[in-house]
Amino acid sequence: MSASGARRHGIVLVGGGHAHVQVMTRMAAAQRSGIPLTLIARDLDTPYSGMLPGHVAGLYRRDEIHIDLVRLAAATGTRLIHAAANGIDRAARTVRLEGHPPVAYDLLSIDVGITPDLSEMAGADRHAVAVKPIGGFLDRLEALRAAAARPDGPRRIVVIGGGAAGVELVLALHARLRADAAAAGRDPDGFAFALVTAAPLVPTLNAGIRRRVARALAARGIAVHGEARVVAIEPDHVRTAAGAAIAADAVLVSTRARAPAWLATTGLALAPDGSVAVGPTLQSLTDPTILAAGDCAAMVASPREKAGVFAVRQGPILAENLIALARGTPLRDYRPQRRFLVLIATADGRAIGGRGPWLAFEGRWVWAWKDHIDRRFLRTFTDFTA
Repeated sequence: MSASGARRHGIVLVGGGHAHVQVMTRMAAAQRSGIPLTLIARDLDTPYSGMLPGHVAGLYRRDEIHIDLVRLAAATGTRLIHAAANGIDRAARTVRLEGHPPVAYDLLSIDVGITPDLSEMAGADRHAVAVKPIGGFLDRLEALRAAAARPDGPRRIVVIGGGAAGVELVLALHARLRADAAAAGRDPDGFAFALVTAAPLVPTLNAGIRRRVARALAARGIAVHGEARVVAIEPDHVRTAAGAAIAADAVLVSTRARAPAWLATTGLALAPDGSVAVGPTLQSLTDPTILAAGDCAAMVASPREKAGVFAVRQGPILAENLIALARGTPLRDYRPQRRFLVLIATADGRAIGGRGPWLAFEGRWVWAWKDHIDRRFLRTFTDFTA
C-alpha cells in the first residue's frame, strides 16, 4: 500500500495495549508526514501489567501503573475514539463499535489483550474474580480489601493459577491484606492463603527459579496445591477434578484466558485460544492489511507463552511495519526471544529473577532493578512530548 493509499483513512489501532502505545509514540513523526493515526480504546487509561503486583501489594498508586491515553493521544497527534470494538467488516474495511458509528481504515492493528475463560470452572462467573481485564480486576480488588477489613470479612484467600502472574498475585495479596489488618489493629495472622495450580509451579521456568518461588511461598505460609485442576467454585470452597475441596472465602483467577469473542466473527485465521494467527511480520495470515500484537496475537511460526515481554518487544516492529505498509516499503520480521529475562516480585522489597535453563537469582537488588525497568518503561509514555 502506498502512502497516498494510506492517507484516506490511515492506520487504525484497536486497543490501547503495550504494543499500541509504542506505535503511537513511534509514529508521532510519521503522522506529520501525512499518515493519519486513530486509536479506538474501551478504557481511557491502560494498565501496565508488569507493575500490577506492586500496586496490589501497596507499593504503587493506581495512577502510577497506568498510561493516560487521552494525554498520550494529544501528545502524539493521535485521534482517540473512546468506544469498544465488537467486529470488523473486512470487505468495507471498517471497525464496528458499541455506541459509535463504524470507523474506516486502510490498515488495522489489533492489541486488545485477553479476557477470562471461566467456562471449565462451574460457578466461577458468580464466585470468583478474574485478573484480566485488569481494569475490572482493580475495582474488584478494592471491594475485596474493604470486605476483608470487616470483622466478618473473607479470611481464606485462594488464587488459581501457578504461573508467574499467579505467584506474584498471591504474594502481593498476602502482603496487602495483612498490612491492612495490622493498620486496623486486627491480627494479620487471621488470614489463610492458598495457591491452586493444575500444573507444577511456574512450570516453564528453570529449576533454580522454581525452587526460589517455592521457598518464598513456604516462608509466608501460603499453601500450594499443585497439579490440582479446579472444576468448580462454590461460595465457601473450590473443588478439584480429583474431588478435593479447598476452603475459600475469596477466589481470584489468574489463568485460563482467551482473546475477546468478537474476533471469532471477523473471518480471520485464529489460534485455538481465539487469538489472531499472525506471521513473522505480525500480519494476519488471512488479511495482510490487518496486524495484531500482544496477548491477542498468536505467532504461528514461533509459538510462545503469553507474556508482557513479547508485547513490549513487538511494539517497535509493529510501528515500523505499519509505516512500511503505508509507504509501500519492505517489512521487518519480528523474532521473539527464546530466552528472556524473568523478574518475579515477592512483595517484600525483594524479587526473584532468571533467564534461560540455568540462571536464577534473588534479592533486594533484583526488586530495585525490576522497579527501575518498569518505571523507565512507563516514563516513555507519561513524559512523552513530540
